[in-house]
Amino acid sequence: MSGAEAALPAEKEEESEEESEVLEESPCGRWQKRREQVNQGNMPGIQSTFLAMDTEEGVEVVWNELHFTDKKAFKAHEEKIKTMFEQLVVVDHPNIVKLHKYWLDVKDSKARVIFITEYVSSGSLKQFLKKTKKNHKAMNARAWKRWCTQILSALSFLHSCDPPIIHGNLTSDTVFIQHNGLIKIGSAIPDDLRSPIRIERDEQRNLHFFPPEYGHVADGTAVDIFSFGMCALEMAVLEIQSNGDSRVSEEAIARARHSLDDPNMRDFILGCLLLNPDKRPTAHNLLFHQVLFEVHSLKLLAAHCFINNQYLMPENVVEENTKGLDLNMVMAEIRLEGRPAVQWRYSEVSFLELDKFLEDVRNGIYPLMNFAATRPQLLPRALSQPQEDPQKAKTPTPEPFDVETRKVVQMQCSMEMNEEKAQWHLTLLLTLEDKLHRQLSYDLLPTDSSKGLASELVHYGFIHEDDCEMLANFLENAFHKHRSPPL
Repeated sequence: MSGAEAALPAEKEEESEEESEVLEESPCGRWQKRREQVNQGNMPGIQSTFLAMDTEEGVEVVWNELHFTDKKAFKAHEEKIKTMFEQLVVVDHPNIVKLHKYWLDVKDSKARVIFITEYVSSGSLKQFLKKTKKNHKAMNARAWKRWCTQILSALSFLHSCDPPIIHGNLTSDTVFIQHNGLIKIGSAIPDDLRSPIRIERDEQRNLHFFPPEYGHVADGTAVDIFSFGMCALEMAVLEIQSNGDSRVSEEAIARARHSLDDPNMRDFILGCLLLNPDKRPTAHNLLFHQVLFEVHSLKLLAAHCFINNQYLMPENVVEENTKGLDLNMVMAEIRLEGRPAVQWRYSEVSFLELDKFLEDVRNGIYPLMNFAATRPQLLPRALSQPQEDPQKAKTPTPEPFDVETRKVVQMQCSMEMNEEKAQWHLTLLLTLEDKLHRQLSYDLLPTDSSKGLASELVHYGFIHEDDCEMLANFLENAFHKHRSPPL
């Protein structure tokens, strides 16, 4: 091996060390900005995006910086910025990149808004489509349906917030695909916030994602529907040819539309691309379009019910319950007058496919919200985490407590009598949706109640607020089982 070849690994190691060098920390010390830059979202106005480390959770996140060179312009919009980011921090949806925290950094002549978002390492929709086309593969219709459903579920959630949140920058570069098939759209930065620092879009290749009215009237939900329609078209044909031009032409879009063989798919996409914004369908209505039908409603409802109550069951409940089944047993039957009945037997069910389906539901690939009636999503402002104060001294954790956004998927508990203290010792094991295990121990007091304990766990950031009632009922059952009278 030559000296030059031997030096290569050392150079790479040195580069890696430079990229992981900590450039800056959040005021609380939890998030550490690194030198390595990432491209996650191409948001207008976001000048810098760096890889960062969440030192509490031990995971990588994205450090985003929104720069204001004119301090007066920043001051004029400061309250609006705070209000909007406090709203965005509490947006919690499996198909939206999570915004964890934000803070303001105001210097003598300029200002920054710094916010931390979830890091999606698997790549963008555009990258995936390019790889698929390069491998001479066609788009799988089932995958297209799943992706459209997940993007629309995210948009339906944002648009049903009160007031509605407009994404305003939905392109194939701001949609991300994880390895398990879960789709996430980049964090929404409302137009009201982008307007003070609106810049000319240098991404000419993405201009076709924006409708004719964009920039001439205030953004409405119809802007996102047009952008979604263009994403759906690009997903169907893998790439809208630009013939070497930096900007996709109307002719190229027309060719892509005419290449669609499925009439339902064509109707679905063309409805989104209508030039009149008032005639475009809503995200909620699109979720009911026949082209997206894949899983029977009853099956999907049953799967979500199973997942929501899985904390009451052992982890391998499907495998255990299917072992002893008689595969010839009739599972369901349709009786027809004058004709033989139609029967389904357990032998016709693939339990491996059932396990995979339940895992997909658990991961958010088959959202349930598209079957619910449309209604305003009231964001829990009371739970909004305050922005970080750069003037405060560093503390081990943000103040007052971080809100837990992950749901509990399984619960176990044990209670033992401590003879010396003459009181019960509770051990609680929680499994969160990202497979994290959280074990909590506590010496019960005579005045403790199941509801009080569950509320404290929400307050201190150990469980999601939505899991409070479920945990309280679980603890109440445990108390009844081990103690008399119950707490």
